Amino acid sequence: MGQVARWGANSGSRRRGSGRGSGPLVTLSGLAGALLTILALSAAAVLAVVFAATLAVVMLLATVLLALTALAFRARPARRPVVIEARRSGHSWVAYGWDQKPR
Repeated sequence: MGQVARWGANSGSRRRGSGRGSGPLVTLSGLAGALLTILALSAAAVLAVVFAATLAVVMLLATVLLALTALAFRARPARRPVVIEARRSGHSWVAYGWDQKPR
């Protein structure tokens, strides 16, 4: 029976001194990868802080807008219902007070 080749297992590249696992280039690429990872994480942290600050400003503006709306509704004069007096005079009604301004 023949041997069945497995991917990555016993492929011959794990011998000492050959393949990808040796040399100063591997160390340099690992260091560059670590530095780029740190740079990407710091950029993501800065973007997260900027996004959070933007949300805080939007919420502050919405609160100010709601407060101004509430003040505008409170400052508007309240409308009182117009009450007129009507009396029956014979077969018809006579209204009083409709031509006077409310007090």
